[in-house]
Amino acid sequence: MTDHPKIPLAGVIGHPIAHSKSPALHGFWLRRLGIKGHYIPMDIAPTDLKEALQMLPRMGFVGINVTIPHKEAVLKLADVVTDRAALIGAANTLIFRKDGKIHADNTDGAGFIANLRQHAPRWNPAAGPAAVLGAGGAARAIVAALIEVGVPEIRIANRTRPRAEALRADFGAKVQVHEWVQAGNMIEGCATVVNTTSLGMVGKPDLRVPLDGLRPGMLVTDLVYAPLKTQFLIEAEAAGCTIVDGLGMLLHQAAPGFERWFGTRPEVDQATRDAVLAV
Repeated sequence: MTDHPKIPLAGVIGHPIAHSKSPALHGFWLRRLGIKGHYIPMDIAPTDLKEALQMLPRMGFVGINVTIPHKEAVLKLADVVTDRAALIGAANTLIFRKDGKIHADNTDGAGFIANLRQHAPRWNPAAGPAAVLGAGGAARAIVAALIEVGVPEIRIANRTRPRAEALRADFGAKVQVHEWVQAGNMIEGCATVVNTTSLGMVGKPDLRVPLDGLRPGMLVTDLVYAPLKTQFLIEAEAAGCTIVDGLGMLLHQAAPGFERWFGTRPEVDQATRDAVLAV
């Protein structure tokens, strides 16, 4: 009887999950690198999450990505949680270790910074304050990353103020909370402006924040990547700002997990972007 090695499996769990571009991304990397592995989208209801995490390693899975609505819940089910995932309060990457333990990490912030470094190499985090629109899970990852790379002050506005106040409580005095109706004024004098909300995404309401505070030289980025160039970015570009779309964050946040699961660090380049955009 021939003893065949197990083909490693990875995937992404969410509810729903059909919209995810991660299978196209990881599938492209697996083919490009000639790795015998598979990456599978799985629609897991919240009531089935615990059972699924117990079963997946037994089925040959080496790890998974995690998206809405499971990013917070998986922290309570993991055996090992990285400091950054604990600080952010969410995980997007799980590694199923050989000792049976589930290792939870959050690579969103690292992916965000890597995207800016790649597409705006002259960006200087220390050049001035950053304005962050939104205070959800993505914003928490972004704030942690901006503080880590040396942004001196972070101004946050959210449609519900308590969520922004919670960010200040968790991340400290560098975070300043502004009313949502004053978000346009908050942008004035900033070096970096980030939209972490879903406003402006296909099928969502527009981002109705006055942008007359934008000035040439500012770095403006949107986590939304459908459409690739949002109205927010169109207006920022017209104002002379350097703009970076949100697709690169998706690509860069995926690379560390792929490396942990399949043993090779994939390259994030134009061919990678084209493969995902073709879906």
